[in-house]
Amino acid sequence: MTTTILTLNAGSSSVKYALFGRGTDLPLLAHGNEALTGGETHEHAVRRILDSIHSHAEDWQIAMVAHRIVHGGAKFTAPVRVTADVFHELKLLCPLAPLHQPHNLAALGIAERLLPHVPQIACFDTAFHARHDPLFSAYAVPQELAAKGVRRYGFHGLSYAWIAQMLQRDEPELAKGRVIVAHLGNGASLCAMVGGISIDTTMGMTTLDGLPMGTRSGSLDPAAVIYMIRDLGMTPDEAEHTLYEKSGLKGLSSLTNDVRALLASPDPRAAFALDYYALKVAQHVAMLAVSVGGIDALIFTGGIGENAASVRDAVLQRLAPIATPRVLVIPANEERMMAMETWRLD
Repeated sequence: MTTTILTLNAGSSSVKYALFGRGTDLPLLAHGNEALTGGETHEHAVRRILDSIHSHAEDWQIAMVAHRIVHGGAKFTAPVRVTADVFHELKLLCPLAPLHQPHNLAALGIAERLLPHVPQIACFDTAFHARHDPLFSAYAVPQELAAKGVRRYGFHGLSYAWIAQMLQRDEPELAKGRVIVAHLGNGASLCAMVGGISIDTTMGMTTLDGLPMGTRSGSLDPAAVIYMIRDLGMTPDEAEHTLYEKSGLKGLSSLTNDVRALLASPDPRAAFALDYYALKVAQHVAMLAVSVGGIDALIFTGGIGENAASVRDAVLQRLAPIATPRVLVIPANEERMMAMETWRLD
């Protein structure tokens, strides 16, 4: 009998999963992505995942389930076993991650109900950035707002924690230095590390901040949102939907958020969207270089960062005035990072 750790990463349209043998080597036993089609719910996807695993019942026994939870707020700075109180507190953070947190918690609740005797572990995308100096976590707002949670948190922490692990294993000298990691996917951000510790990052209070993304606007003048609501007559929900779902590469190109399709398109709007994207990535790299006093390496990860060489080249061309001694591509592996954190918690 092999006891296992199951990782679940639930989104709006699918549930990604991976199954690891529980032990120091964490062998990968199975993985996949269950799409929600035809009006299906997260429960349909989680049930299919569990049915597949239980079909190997003579070999695999789930001992723990690790969940990617996007927002841990100021309180949750490390993986934690989920109790009723923890679940309630995580629900209160849904307004800070409306595209992600409700789906993360939906899968968590379903797994808890279907596997009532199996510990459910929350692994947070914000945790890697939790020890930022106040210079990098504060907004210039009144203290009463800061006390209510209006501050910078940062995200994609599981991806960045994995990169830090890989540098320690494969590039120990570089791991001690000043590294900027570009997690470029449909969601995108940058993280500046020194000695494997997050110092600064481009996302802020929510996953809408920083770089333009697939469908998210990235940094935007706050007064533009006021204008959208007060003068253009948009409701808050309409403004939120526009900035999260209709902006970014999709909004810039008026075509798609699929980088492969944009690269293949002869439409000048596609080229403009990609040029804009590369410019903003490069500008934010330069900004983070100031935060850590230089760059010893720039690392690309995520679906675009790993696979779109022309996008990487465009970013590097924009960075030509700034010395970047080394450029690496390291594949993301958030699922294994979750399993590692859960194994350590055990």
